[in-house]
Amino acid sequence: MSYVDLHCHSTASDGEFAPREVVRKAKAAGLSGLALTDHDTVAGLADAADEAATLGLDFITGIEISCRWEAPGHLHMLGYGVDPTSADLQRLSRDAIEARNVRNPKMIQKLRELGIDITMEEVAAKSGGEVVSRPHMAKVLVEKGVVACEQEAFNRYLGEGAAAYYDKERLDDDYAIGVIRKAGGVAVLAHPVHLRTANDAHLRTVVKNLADKGLEGIEVLHSEHSAERTETYRRIAADLGLLMTGGSDFHGKGKKGVELGLAAGRRIPGEWLDALKQRAASRRSQRRG
Repeated sequence: MSYVDLHCHSTASDGEFAPREVVRKAKAAGLSGLALTDHDTVAGLADAADEAATLGLDFITGIEISCRWEAPGHLHMLGYGVDPTSADLQRLSRDAIEARNVRNPKMIQKLRELGIDITMEEVAAKSGGEVVSRPHMAKVLVEKGVVACEQEAFNRYLGEGAAAYYDKERLDDDYAIGVIRKAGGVAVLAHPVHLRTANDAHLRTVVKNLADKGLEGIEVLHSEHSAERTETYRRIAADLGLLMTGGSDFHGKGKKGVELGLAAGRRIPGEWLDALKQRAASRRSQRRG
């Protein structure tokens, strides 16, 4: 049986390794394929696709989009099989990146008010692409000895409710789903555990509402999903006729205990990648028709 990883990040957003290196690591891990799903950008997809073709790995384009949701939860939308040249998708990416660019200096100012010597230029230098975000701030705080690790940086300063946190403007979920579909892609709810819904009934209602807007899948396997949660997401996917996906959410060494190709020790079946590609191909065929 073949295995894949459908959720990982590169230096195009907040990952540690360049897109080509992520693909090489997937090959070294024995995977048959992967999706690169950087936050709010498709900038790394061309390099990743080229490297995958060179190494004989199956590949599907991807993106992860932050959507508006009630605190303390988070709603992220994965888009698979998207056309990176889509004008609508590129416009969405620019809007999402601009929201980060507005938020970032405000967080830097808060850190400076707390007595921490840090500049926006230092943080931007940690980014390998157009997306500058909190993990880049965390790297600078570690280097300066302010914190011992990136997780401590989030706990004390950068995470929601922490001393230097400042929220950013997020996109509506129906807008994100619509753009993904217009770009020929398949919209999938990322790590539903992050929604922090009150109970399973509430979760089921949320997913059903998203499905009514065009959601086509749910990330069942993830590094933060327990066996119990995974089974709940499987049942919801089956009941609502949604595709199942899974991924490690690999970023690099900064995300402790997360390994490329594994979701809390579980492997992601290659047939899930096949199903995504088939659905995306069907959408493209319908659009041409």
